[in-house]
Amino acid sequence: MFALRTVAAAAGLWTCFSVSPASAQIDYRNLDDDRPVTTEDAYPVEHHAFELLAPYRFEREQGGVRSHLFPLEVEYGVMDNTQIGIKAPIAGFDAGPTADTDWGLAGLGAFALYNFNTESPTLPALSIRADLSLPVGSLAGNAARFGLKAIATRSWGLYRLHFNVLRSFGSEDDPPAVEGLARSSYSLAVDRTLFRQSVLLVAEVSAAQVVRSTPTQVNAALGARYQWSPTLVLDLGVARRLRQETGPDFALTVGLSHAFGLGWLRPGRP
Repeated sequence: MFALRTVAAAAGLWTCFSVSPASAQIDYRNLDDDRPVTTEDAYPVEHHAFELLAPYRFEREQGGVRSHLFPLEVEYGVMDNTQIGIKAPIAGFDAGPTADTDWGLAGLGAFALYNFNTESPTLPALSIRADLSLPVGSLAGNAARFGLKAIATRSWGLYRLHFNVLRSFGSEDDPPAVEGLARSSYSLAVDRTLFRQSVLLVAEVSAAQVVRSTPTQVNAALGARYQWSPTLVLDLGVARRLRQETGPDFALTVGLSHAFGLGWLRPGRP
């Protein structure tokens, strides 16, 4: 019931804005962080555009450990080629099949992404992203962390290739139970656009070390994004570990994002 109430509350937020549609008819081509796979592309949201993201992620690991995650997020195109955003991951976590599920806030995050090179015949699109994770909430641990991610995107017709590299800094003694910044991660993804169906298909391989001296997770994932309406995008992804030692037995991501603009923020408006 908590999960249903959370999704309903997120959906209800959209009706609280007096908004005008953003130019988002092909927003399904924009890979967001963890939507529907770990890899994101190098392109920010448009200048003066907002995007509200309401995803849900479920993971089941070895030993029956399970987690539910609602990383509610708002992004804003603060200037050309630059977006900023905030994230409030609401999570549920249990340590085994017979354990009770603990619900709470798993931190409070802020981030910025800058696209410093648009794709050209010789170079891919290149971006840098900075993340700050604060220990706010009962499942957030006790340490703040800062991360830097390099992002590259290269297109070949209907196909695109994406490469992400992340390194984070800060104490690793008491990390969040869910949705913490990994110590380091790498991911490679390829997607294909189906323009007539307004669908993007994506496949990914990723590796991550959550904290120092732990085994590196290696996972494979498949996902899709669908343009439901000019401003609404649905996404779905599944993931599975490729190493026996660590990683999810099964992970499912499903989400809805809404792109919009506020008329009074546009240049030239009274």
